[in-house]
Amino acid sequence: MPRRRTAAVLAALVIGASTPVLLPASGASAAACSSYPAWAAGRSYNAGDIVRYTDGKAYIAEHANPGYDPTISTWYWDPYPCDSGTPVGSFVVTEAQFNQMFPNRNSFYTYSGLTAALGAYPGFANTGSDTVKKQEAAAFLANVSHETGGLVHIVEQNTANYPHYCDWSQPYGCPAGQSAYYGRGPIQLSWNFNYKAAGDALGLPLLTNPWLVQNDASVAWKTGLWYWNTQTGPGTMTPHNAMVNGAGFGQTIRSINGSLECDGRNPAQVQSRVSTYQRFTQILGVAPGGNLYC
Repeated sequence: MPRRRTAAVLAALVIGASTPVLLPASGASAAACSSYPAWAAGRSYNAGDIVRYTDGKAYIAEHANPGYDPTISTWYWDPYPCDSGTPVGSFVVTEAQFNQMFPNRNSFYTYSGLTAALGAYPGFANTGSDTVKKQEAAAFLANVSHETGGLVHIVEQNTANYPHYCDWSQPYGCPAGQSAYYGRGPIQLSWNFNYKAAGDALGLPLLTNPWLVQNDASVAWKTGLWYWNTQTGPGTMTPHNAMVNGAGFGQTIRSINGSLECDGRNPAQVQSRVSTYQRFTQILGVAPGGNLYC
C-alpha cells in the first residue's frame, strides 16, 4: 500500500511480541520524580527501573541493560513523564478512546507501546490548539488503521513480496538478508533504505535487526511516528505538517500512498481512510476540518 513498496496488497501474520514497559497516561509530579535514584554507568538495571539522569530528566528502562546511557541507548531507555510542562508519554487520546477506535486490535499494538513511543517525536499531537492536536492524532490513527486492517496486521503476509524490498544499489546493502525488509508495523515500514533511515533517526539497529519492528510494540510505533513526522513520500509535505499547518487530512493520504490512491486512482481506498478519520474525530469530540480528500 504505501509509498515505499510495490502495489501489492499487504495483509499480515500475527506474530507474538515481548510485553513493553507500561508508562502512565499522564505524568507524575516533578516533586515525585526527584526521589528517583541517579543513573550510574555500569550498574545493571531491570525493565521498569526509573532513574534521574545527569541532564536532570527522568528515564525508564524499557529493557534490562548493564547501565547504558539513557540519552544514547534509546532502545533500552525512554523519557519518563515526570518533569513540568506537557509530560512525555501523555496523549490526547485516552486508552478508553484508543480501545473504542480499535475494538479488534491485535494485542501487540498496545496503548502503552504507543505512549512510550511519543517521546521520539514530542511535537506529534502536541502542536497547536487542542483541536489541532486531536485532529492530528485522529489522522495518524486513521491512516494506521487503514494500513493494518484496524491494528490487526503486524507484518506483510504475502511472503512472495519479501525479496523485492532489498535495494542492493545502496552502499550498505542488505545485511539482514535479501528477504528481511518486508512491511512491518503500523505504517508497514519496508525496504532496506527505509529501515536504515528510520533506524538512524531513532538510534535503533533496524538495518541489521529489522525484526525489532515486529517484536517490540514501542519500536513499531516509533517507526510509524518516524514516517509521519519526517517523510513526505509521494506528497509535498510530511503528514504532521499537513495537519498542523491546515493543509488537511487529504494531504496525509497523499504523503502515505498518494501515488496509488490520489487523483482518482483509487477513490474507494481514499474514502475508507476519510470515513475512518471522521469516525475517530467524532470519538475525540472534534470537527474533522476541511480538505479531506486528495
